[in-house]
Amino acid sequence: PLGPAEGSAAVLLQPFVHQVGGHTSMLTYDEHTVCKPLVSQELSFYESLPLAMRQFTPQYKGIVSVHLKKDSLGNLTLIASPSLGQPDSAGGEPAASLWHKCKWSHTQVTKTFKDSCSGKMLLRTDLQYHTDSLLEDANGKQPERKSYNPWGLHCHRQHLNRMSSKHNENKLHQFLLLENVVSKYSYPCILDLKMGTRQHGDDASEEKKARHIKKCEQSTSASLGVRICGMQVYQADSGHFLCKDKYYGRKLSPEGFRQTLRQFLCNGNQLRTDLLEPIVLRLKALLAVIRKQSSYRFYSSSLLIIYDGQEHKEGADHHLPFPKTHGTNPARVDVRMIDFAHTTFKGSKSNPNPTPHDGPDHGYIFGLENLIKILQSLSEGK
Repeated sequence: PLGPAEGSAAVLLQPFVHQVGGHTSMLTYDEHTVCKPLVSQELSFYESLPLAMRQFTPQYKGIVSVHLKKDSLGNLTLIASPSLGQPDSAGGEPAASLWHKCKWSHTQVTKTFKDSCSGKMLLRTDLQYHTDSLLEDANGKQPERKSYNPWGLHCHRQHLNRMSSKHNENKLHQFLLLENVVSKYSYPCILDLKMGTRQHGDDASEEKKARHIKKCEQSTSASLGVRICGMQVYQADSGHFLCKDKYYGRKLSPEGFRQTLRQFLCNGNQLRTDLLEPIVLRLKALLAVIRKQSSYRFYSSSLLIIYDGQEHKEGADHHLPFPKTHGTNPARVDVRMIDFAHTTFKGSKSNPNPTPHDGPDHGYIFGLENLIKILQSLSEGK
């Protein structure tokens, strides 16, 4: 029995519906916050994040304890409560009233998953998902129509299964709370790129190292320093999202990579050429920052490129104080680095490598430079 902590403040925590890549299950904590299982190396990165990098990473919001609960039907529930000893948000509610509840049963996940894949094989590459689902909210009402990216549900189901087979219900798991960087978009179009020419961490076993090296050699990671790890693009003509997963991204040639990048900027009716300049400017700003980060190696991290699939026509009617050439409108596009479980740097508490790397991450820089070149060639209409 959870006592007074639960009750009115309990919120349905759900799988994060816009997860397009990765293999860790991301959960929605509240409208602006996601959470993921804590890895000490990732925590170490966020705790000592260089100031210049903050505009390119999600904001770190603290740690939360999560435990698994099983009801009489065998449905698994993940219940999160802010970790003891975490400072209360200034003048906020006491930790006890911040209980969040995650109820997402196997049957629901499987059902929603099947719906979003329209009964075909679970993870087809050319997935389209509809903007509706059969989930009910806590009061048994149909929620507002929401879209689910099948990849995230796949990760979530695997994660619940792993947790329930490995741990008893009372075990507390630490989760990291991070800003939900797509919460401000109505139809978030997301491209998840694995950056760099090397993906394995310093701590990888020989077997894992060999596996990652092979994946890099057989994909655009080796030739371009970047490969597609997942994507969702809103198609305004059909009202569906087009989804691609990491298996699709691994098979692409450099030309296929370029075409998929172009497809990411196609809303079903036209190429969003208006987004090319703001994206390139933001990538160049990131490049300048990465060049300055000595000893950092962002192995296996991802770069997200995000824009809204629903165009805002305000540029035309509002006479903006600046012509379009004055910098970028930050709300229109976003570029964020995520996933730092294998990031190492000098002075990292959990750095497994006693001899830190020298200089900036050249594999990452190589990937960014190629990405910028390809986007620039798209804007020149080549």
